[in-house]
Amino acid sequence: MGRKKRHVLGLSGGKDSTALAVHLHRRAPDLEYFFCDTGKELPETYEYLDRIRARLGIEIQYLSAKRGFDHWLQVYGGFLPSARMRWCTKQLKIIPFEKFVGDDETVSYIAIRADEDRDGYISRKSNITPVFPFKEEGIRKGDVFRILEESGIGLPEYYRWRTRSGCFFCFFQRKYEWVRLAEEHPERFQDAVDYEQEHEDGRQFFWNQDESLLDLLARRDEIVDDHRSAMEQHPSHGSDGTLLSALDAVLEADDENAPCLMCAL
Repeated sequence: MGRKKRHVLGLSGGKDSTALAVHLHRRAPDLEYFFCDTGKELPETYEYLDRIRARLGIEIQYLSAKRGFDHWLQVYGGFLPSARMRWCTKQLKIIPFEKFVGDDETVSYIAIRADEDRDGYISRKSNITPVFPFKEEGIRKGDVFRILEESGIGLPEYYRWRTRSGCFFCFFQRKYEWVRLAEEHPERFQDAVDYEQEHEDGRQFFWNQDESLLDLLARRDEIVDDHRSAMEQHPSHGSDGTLLSALDAVLEADDENAPCLMCAL
């Protein structure tokens, strides 16, 4: 008799995967929940995962690569990961996930919404079948906010200033989010600065591609003013029920790159 097919859902610490967990956990009692832990997460991410676990009464398996970010940074010659070379996603997320699944026949539930034109991370392994419940059922961003509110889980604390999960130095952060990281977690911002500046052969790489974090921080007032102006002009500004959605929309409008979907759902 063959092994039972596994059903898995990866939690990122973000709103969409959390809403999908809420949406599925009663109808899929055998669902396995996992989180790929890079060791470079915000403390708010771990707090949110604890909230999800307690509210839903589920177990979350934390998956980690055998070797962490600093090891792979050396392997890749000191080159910081970027939108063009996302080695961090491969080494710290995808490989641990595929080892977790192994050769078992597995259904992987992916939290891509009906209002998104993207597919998420789809494994090349033939034994992993992706399923998109939100797309299939027409669940959109507003529905996600409603699901989280009604569940009592709500949104992660970082959503006050950052609308994507992921490492504290993720290169997909918008300029406003970098500025707010410096305010909320100055020690982690300094860690990100150190990664930019400390190379044995003198090379220098930027997380933000076009300017260093210190140069960006020097423009803090300009960046904050631009963000405040965009928020004030958004139709949802001033409405308590939709202000978080406004933040999401304003930051998305200031974004030229799609995030790594294995990380930022």
